[in-house]
Amino acid sequence: MGSWGTLGPALLSLAGVALGAGGSLFGQYLVSRVSERQLEVEESAAHRAEVKAAVLQFVRLASQVEKAVVSRAEADGPESGPELGPLVDDLWIAQAEIDLAARSEPLRGAAYRYALRLAEAARGEVTDASALRGPQVQFMDAAYGDMWPGRRRGDVDSSSSR
Repeated sequence: MGSWGTLGPALLSLAGVALGAGGSLFGQYLVSRVSERQLEVEESAAHRAEVKAAVLQFVRLASQVEKAVVSRAEADGPESGPELGPLVDDLWIAQAEIDLAARSEPLRGAAYRYALRLAEAARGEVTDASALRGPQVQFMDAAYGDMWPGRRRGDVDSSSSR
């Protein structure tokens, strides 16, 4: 019993140190997981902000091109109305910004198709403004999908009311 009397406290101290070290390692693991999640959330928010800025710039230019095309069509002919060349060039640059910022191929493709249809309209190859609605809707859906992957556009309103 004499050896247990001296060995017991030493073993209990060693067990306490092992438990403390294990608890400390587990705590560090949990902290690193939380830090990783916070970094993912911050990166996702930064990506959304970057894509949102590129999308808004593209939409602003697309709207200007569309208005110019419609006003030119109302003035009876491609010769009348504002010069669309520089505006279409700016639109293609905005499309390239989306191409660089987007994470998803659907957004890249939809932006290209919408820009192409607008350029065709600016050249007078598309005379019906309603022909732009399909590519426009696809572009907006793809932009939403790139910023909030896995969510449908209507899901934001329904999830916030829960």
